[in-house]
Amino acid sequence: MGANESQEHSVLAGTPWQDDLGERATLLQFSSAFCAPCRTTRVVLADVATQHDGVAHVEVDAEKHLDLVRTLGITRTPTTIVLDPAGRELGRASGAPTREQVLRSLPGGAA
Repeated sequence: MGANESQEHSVLAGTPWQDDLGERATLLQFSSAFCAPCRTTRVVLADVATQHDGVAHVEVDAEKHLDLVRTLGITRTPTTIVLDPAGRELGRASGAPTREQVLRSLPGGAA
């Protein structure tokens, strides 16, 4: 599969974050300015991304990117979408996840 072909299937294609995908997974977080659970989520996801090779954390301000919010059907913040290396959605969850929940959601587990 060529690079252009995989970008077409990426939920981040055509966005400022299309080149920020992790080699193993991307934790795509939708947040808003006055969302207290969003701050907790940011800390957890950034920690996982820092401690696990090939995992990236991308945070999107939902209020400033309503087009993407609508396209992906985001209805509340925080919402985290786990993407594979090509940017395809593997799963999603709303609310502040625990570190253990995030690790279980990664492709191949917490390795």
